[in-house]
Amino acid sequence: MPPALIGRLKRPLETGLSRLIQPDGTLPGDFRWPDGEPALLAPSSVSWRVFKNPVSLFVGGVAAVLLELAEPGVRTGVWTHSTFRTHPLDRLRRTGYAAMMTVYGPRSRTEAMIAGVTRRHAQVQGLTPDGRPYRATDPDLLDWVHATASFGFLEAYHQLVAPVGAAERDTFYEEGQAAAVLYGALSAPRSQAGMDALFERMADRLEPSPILHEFLHIVRRMPALPVALRPLQGWLVDAAIDLVSEPLRQRLDLGGAGHLAAWQRAVVRRAGAALEYLVLETHPAVQASRRLGLPDDHLFRGRSVDPVRRSDDAGADGTRID
Repeated sequence: MPPALIGRLKRPLETGLSRLIQPDGTLPGDFRWPDGEPALLAPSSVSWRVFKNPVSLFVGGVAAVLLELAEPGVRTGVWTHSTFRTHPLDRLRRTGYAAMMTVYGPRSRTEAMIAGVTRRHAQVQGLTPDGRPYRATDPDLLDWVHATASFGFLEAYHQLVAPVGAAERDTFYEEGQAAAVLYGALSAPRSQAGMDALFERMADRLEPSPILHEFLHIVRRMPALPVALRPLQGWLVDAAIDLVSEPLRQRLDLGGAGHLAAWQRAVVRRAGAALEYLVLETHPAVQASRRLGLPDDHLFRGRSVDPVRRSDDAGADGTRID
């Protein structure tokens, strides 16, 4: 994507990002104050780098929810007790805000936010359509929700923005423990090997459902992106489906749900690479940098990658999970 075009898109991107991660009652200033207060994670963390890219954030978030909904207890809880079906953009904003706050927010506000989420989760329980009981506070479900989010954001960044090596992947999962413990996900993966093992353990619990296709239909059509970028939205959803391994896509009956052609994937990668260097003043990463006395471009300097030149095969450091 040409730099001149990115420059012209900066204002709508600022507006669009705010719409994606600022639910009613919150402000960009939530990441700016109190002055000097640290986040759960350090500015030098892998997570600070991974979560700053809007393209991989959107793709990874969609992939994470898709995997969450493949588990029947999570699926029933989300579809029964949340407003996603009726107000999907509002739900997306709350989810995006929570993800950004967990990484970039001041510790006191982040801990208060997570405490509120866990209180609400304590009310979510019931039976799946086939009669199995579920509770949102079930440790296995909490681990799965946390793990799928970590997987989605990391894989989207790795495949669409910049490669993440084996050591950094393990570091990323270890960094996730800071939030996982607060949410009650006490056995969430701490490494890539742990993530691989969790996918293997969960394989028999993941199942197809019309709700997966309904979810994809909703996220393709809701006005999530700025008007100038909305033609890309369907491709970003397809990129999220592509993060799921082929065997698992077939198991979930997602084989015909969408697939990016090579040239479409190249366009998405160009967008991801271009936005890797665009400093958006309202971005939580920039606001958090200011809170800690760092320059706005703290996370945007000294990186150079052309993801279009990379092989589609993720390789040993990023093999997709079955």
